[in-house]
Amino acid sequence: MVMRTAGRRMEAGRFDAFRLAERGEILTGELDVAALARAADRLASAERPATLAWTIEGGQDGLGRPMLTLTVRGSLPLVCQRCLQPCDVAVDQRSELLIAHDEVELKRLDADEREVVLASSPLDVRTLIEDELLLSLPYAPMHSAAECAPAASTGREGMQPGQALPFKRSPR
Repeated sequence: MVMRTAGRRMEAGRFDAFRLAERGEILTGELDVAALARAADRLASAERPATLAWTIEGGQDGLGRPMLTLTVRGSLPLVCQRCLQPCDVAVDQRSELLIAHDEVELKRLDADEREVVLASSPLDVRTLIEDELLLSLPYAPMHSAAECAPAASTGREGMQPGQALPFKRSPR
């Protein structure tokens, strides 16, 4: 993964969130979701591309507090929970994150605001993106009803003709 800021390329990894916010700088890049341990488990196949474009923009909110605006865009091949086939899910997530210097400030801001990140040390780009991605993905991704039909199960898959079902319902 490569990050770009103010026309310079630099290796991805960690960044100082307060410095980025103070200078109003922007980091951009692309990331293969298959390389993210927690998010890779959600992918339908490692063979299909799962690249997301991301941007992290430093700035201040309306009250002058340091913040980051994280944008993640792309399409991921997830497993449709209706037909169990690959299903392309669009990702277009924009999150505004206040940044806190320490645990005390984190608790104070967290009580009033929706999203606050502890930035007492440099933040890891991959972790930040993966956290926001996981929060934005649907719990049960599905094609539209017109695009797939539920897989019908007869209960006889892998059985020989005439073989009795192992768990037969008793008449009531």
